[in-house]
Amino acid sequence: MQILITILVTFFAGMGAGLGTGFAGMSAAAVISPMLITFLGMDPYLAVGIALSSDVLASAVSAYTYAKNKNIDIKNGLIMMGSVLAFTVVGSYVSSLVPSATMGNFSVFMTFLLGIKFIVRPVMTTKEAMQGVSAKKRALQSLVCGMMIGFICGFVGAGGGMMMLLILTSVLGYELKTAVGTSVFIMAFTAFTGAASHFAIGGMPDWTVWILCVVFTLIWARIAALFANKATPRTLNRVTGVILVVLGIAVMCFHLLA
Repeated sequence: MQILITILVTFFAGMGAGLGTGFAGMSAAAVISPMLITFLGMDPYLAVGIALSSDVLASAVSAYTYAKNKNIDIKNGLIMMGSVLAFTVVGSYVSSLVPSATMGNFSVFMTFLLGIKFIVRPVMTTKEAMQGVSAKKRALQSLVCGMMIGFICGFVGAGGGMMMLLILTSVLGYELKTAVGTSVFIMAFTAFTGAASHFAIGGMPDWTVWILCVVFTLIWARIAALFANKATPRTLNRVTGVILVVLGIAVMCFHLLA
């Protein structure tokens, strides 16, 4: 009976996380962590580690899908990734020193509010408009913002996905598909760094739960990324917004139950 419960919990956790990753570059930790904590009674720190490791392949396959459709900015993504990776380790270490109850609350509200933002004020920037932004200015902003994103990634297990998406669309002026593609590209590496840091500090995870979460998240992320790259900007904004709002509300409920 316990294995059936484990499969069901990880399936729905992976589905929510995969859809969030493929559509909006959202970290799996925002969905998987509270579900593992609430329904499987897992230690919060290890739950975040499993969630971040689930991000790795899910983000990688999403990034591959966006890259095939030319919806990714590798050059500026690498600049941001450098500072994100360095501060992810710092954030992960700091998070191990604070009470577990403080982890993840920020990413939950960020997910919900960002979902509302996409519904009310959709990102309709075009790729042509992106070229009007100064390359030097974008590089500097990527470096500074990456430091903040990396710390948040390691500290709350957010993967930095929501922060990156917000910054890429609102600060750096990316169109939505390119923003998501670049976000999941960076997140594949930040999630790996965060997961490795969590497991090195907190110990190895439950391998059954880990494998199930990774597989289910990967499958749903691939499905979501394929759909997202074929959708019109307006449709993608609405679908992304609805998914983020629903996931935000669901995760808030999980936190209350926990």
